[in-house]
Amino acid sequence: MELSDILSKESVIACAKVASKRQLLQLLAEKAAKASGGAEQDIFETLMAREQLGSTGLGNGIAIPHGKIAGLSGVTAVFARLEQPIEFESVDDQPVDLVMMLLAPAGAGADHLKALARVARLMRTDSALEELRSTRAPDKLYAILTAPMESSNAA
Repeated sequence: MELSDILSKESVIACAKVASKRQLLQLLAEKAAKASGGAEQDIFETLMAREQLGSTGLGNGIAIPHGKIAGLSGVTAVFARLEQPIEFESVDDQPVDLVMMLLAPAGAGADHLKALARVARLMRTDSALEELRSTRAPDKLYAILTAPMESSNAA
């Protein structure tokens, strides 16, 4: 699965100005509702419920909030590069500035996991993180996120 399959140019937020996790999740839900046709409030509540189970802040300034929503036609992604890092209760207690939200249909086990794995792989790439943090242009962010990844093993 490539990110271009689930992320549209319109779903990239270049310089999000948010002050809290709640504000960020509201912004992501609003953008995801437009991209997926899902209900903004349902998306927001799903993301908040997932965060209550444990933070999706992975460390190194990265978070991958995610959840499953009934009625979606496929996996949907929204990316945000924050203007200023925010507290996210990450595993390393560092603030977050790069966020990739993933939503999947309620019954989409494998697709959801493939999307999470693909995003996690990208976010472990130092060069990609450096590029994402050094640009404010939505088109450039989208190009970085959707560039084909070289695979070290056949999948």
